Amino acid sequence: MSEALLSCQHVWKLYGSQPEGFLAKHNGNPDLNTIREGGYIPAVRDTTIDVFPGEIVIIMGLSGSGKSTLVRCLSRLIEPTAGEVYFEGKDLLKASPNEMIEIRRHKMGMVFQHFALLPHRTVLQNVAFPLEVQGIDRAKREARAHEMIELVGLNGREKYYPRELSGGQQQRVGIARSLAVAPDLWFLDEPFSALDPLIRREMQDEFLRLQAMLKKTIVFITHDFDEAIRLADRIAIMKDGAVDQFGTAEEIVTNPATAYVREFTKEISREKLLTVRSVMQPASDRGGASDLAVEAGEKLSVAAEKILRHDDPIAVLDGGKPVGVITREDVIQALHGQSG
Repeated sequence: MSEALLSCQHVWKLYGSQPEGFLAKHNGNPDLNTIREGGYIPAVRDTTIDVFPGEIVIIMGLSGSGKSTLVRCLSRLIEPTAGEVYFEGKDLLKASPNEMIEIRRHKMGMVFQHFALLPHRTVLQNVAFPLEVQGIDRAKREARAHEMIELVGLNGREKYYPRELSGGQQQRVGIARSLAVAPDLWFLDEPFSALDPLIRREMQDEFLRLQAMLKKTIVFITHDFDEAIRLADRIAIMKDGAVDQFGTAEEIVTNPATAYVREFTKEISREKLLTVRSVMQPASDRGGASDLAVEAGEKLSVAAEKILRHDDPIAVLDGGKPVGVITREDVIQALHGQSG
C-alpha cells in the first residue's frame, strides 16, 4: 500500500484547565475515568488513523463521540492537545499559521452540514469565491467555477442566488465550491444529514459519481451506518473520544472489536454487506470442492442462491485462482447466526 496522505498519531484533545500538564502528569495516557475525575472533557483520546491516497475514510459515532472534533484537529481548525498530524509527510502541528492558511486554501476542501453559502452572491460567484481569495483573476476563476458547476449538474443555474435553490441544489453548490481549488484532501462533515431522505440518496449517488471521476482522498463524517456502508473504503467508529474500531464495513460487522461496536452494528443487513470472501473457509478445512465456483468479491446476497442449492463445498476464486471454499452452512450461519 502507498504511503498515507494523512496520518494522525496518538492525537488528544482535552477541554479544561491546563490539559497539557494533566496529560504529562499521567504519562500521556490517562484512562477515561481519570480524565473525567480531573474535570476534563475527553473530546479526542489517543487516536491514530492513516488515510491513503484515493481512499474514503468515514468517521462515525453518536453525537458527542468526538468525530467532528477529530476532523477539525486533522485540519488544525482546532489545536490538538497532544499528538502528531502529518499531511503529505509534513507535520501540520509545526506549520505556522500562514502555512496552514495556504495549505487549506490550496490543498484541502471542506463541506459542512450547513452549506454556509454567501446569500448575496450567485451560484457562480459562490463557487468562484475560494479562487478569488487565492487572488486568481476573474476570467480564470469563473471558467473554473463553470467547470465545477457542470460537474455537479447545476448548468443553467449560474445566476441563481442560494435562496432560489432547493436544499440539494445548495449542497451541490457547496460541493462545487470545495472542489474549485482542486483539493488533494477533502473533508466532509455530515454534508447530507440536513437533507430529506430521497434527496440524501441522490446526493450519495452524486458523491460516488464524483469520486469515481476525481479519485479524491476523503475524510467523511456521518452518524448513519447505511450511508457509511455505501460510501466508505474503511470506517472508524468513535465512542467517548476514542476509536473503538477501524476497518472495512465487513470487518466491523463480522468481527466487532467491542460490545459497543456490536450494538452499533447489530441492525445492519448482513446479506447486502458481506462478500463471499468474508464468509469462506480455507480449502483444506473443507476438503474438495464441487465443479462450481463463485468469486471472492461477489456479494453474498447474489451468490447465496447458487451455494444453497448444493450440498458439497463450492470453490471460491479470486482472479481465476482458488482461494477457499464455501458451503451452505457457511451462508446460513453468516446470514442468520449471531455475530462476534
